[in-house]
Amino acid sequence: MSTTTSSLTIAVGDRQTTGVVYPADPNHRRGATLVLAHGAGAGQTHKFMVNFAEGLAARGVDVVTFNFLYTEQKRKVPDRPEVLEACYRAVIAAARTYPALVGNKVFIGGKSMGGRIATQLAAAGDATAAALSGLLLFGYPLHPPGKPQQLRVAHLPEIRVPVLVVQGERDPFGSPDELRPHFAKIGAPVVVKAIERGDHSLAPPKGSGRSVDQVHAEIQEAAAAWIADRSRTTKVRRER
Repeated sequence: MSTTTSSLTIAVGDRQTTGVVYPADPNHRRGATLVLAHGAGAGQTHKFMVNFAEGLAARGVDVVTFNFLYTEQKRKVPDRPEVLEACYRAVIAAARTYPALVGNKVFIGGKSMGGRIATQLAAAGDATAAALSGLLLFGYPLHPPGKPQQLRVAHLPEIRVPVLVVQGERDPFGSPDELRPHFAKIGAPVVVKAIERGDHSLAPPKGSGRSVDQVHAEIQEAAAAWIADRSRTTKVRRER
């Protein structure tokens, strides 16, 4: 699958990062933009990111990916949360004003850490959060592997937009059953889609009879349909 992309240079304070716009198939446009953030260990050119951006674009969703500043600067250790959030905010602002995307409903999300930062932005209760139409999380890092007591959930009840979580049953960062009671506290509709025997990258085990590409294509189809459904729904900000 190939998509004609465009590059973005995005100012983040006195620094900058790069983004990539994957335009939606014009025959299936959903009127929605997804700003998709990468995980802690790999940037926007990782196979997972490119595959999902291309797959969702082919299904009618405009997608914008980007590098967090530490990745852009070729550092391995993620920045502090406030720096990650500032970078993400700058990308959302750039996506809203990108000519081909103006007027789209805006969704945010990401893989692992990128999804966690997206939830923090959605929980912030500011203008950025109020203008969102939904969250898509691919492998939410509920807790570090082997440390189920270190939960990353305190902010979740503050989220006021619909959420789609796609989680592998074998994810060491948290299984779908572990996630559900915490995401049930969100003040908006939540769907937790479990990937049978899936790992943190939403991949099935070898010998399962299903390929990674097959599973990922099914996830992309479900995610695009969910976005389309949410895009048809008028979003009303809930009062705190």
